[in-house]
Amino acid sequence: MLKLQAHQREELSRSFTWAAFASSGFLFVTYQVVTAGWLITIDDKIATVDRYKFPDWVYFVLRRIDDLGLRGLSAVAILLLSAYLWRRFNTIRPILLSVVALLALNGVVGVFKLFIGRTKPRLNMDILNFGGMSYPSGHISNAVLIWGLFAYLVYQYLWSEPKSAKYLITIVSSVTTAIMVVSLFRNTHWFSDLIGGVFLGGALLIGVIALDRVIPSRKDQA
Repeated sequence: MLKLQAHQREELSRSFTWAAFASSGFLFVTYQVVTAGWLITIDDKIATVDRYKFPDWVYFVLRRIDDLGLRGLSAVAILLLSAYLWRRFNTIRPILLSVVALLALNGVVGVFKLFIGRTKPRLNMDILNFGGMSYPSGHISNAVLIWGLFAYLVYQYLWSEPKSAKYLITIVSSVTTAIMVVSLFRNTHWFSDLIGGVFLGGALLIGVIALDRVIPSRKDQA
């Protein structure tokens, strides 16, 4: 049986609190979606607002920003970082954490997408159980979870100065916000898709980090 030290119990309790908050936020947004609550009114207003017409090169840049939320791109990045850390520090833990995160992302997000079946705003209709894959946003869930884990691994193994945590959090938050803004402008997701994705990705990220912090490594046991 795993015996936790006092600081580990404290970290686990804190993680549970934040994970519960994020999960509750996701469940609340999901409830709003399935019951057509007040949040759907905001979805409709944002989706139907007139978009400014930019030159083609601007849309090219916007698509590249949106691509930062692609699972393929982020999966390659996190696995390459994990392989580098494995070779440098002789530990497979980063790879295991990355695999757990990717499996959790595809499993949990995929199940909700199939279960909700929400159509995308570009179809000019908001229908559930219609074979859609809009809710929750996989791009945003992926950005929060995978890029968040990427930043966590960088902090743990490569850049552990106290001020670096603020820089890394700022970078991940900025990337996530940029993807959200682009998604709304391009009308690829409803606003509630994105908010739900943030909460779900955050809950999964907290869970993966808590797993790493609670289970001792060989270095901790030495």
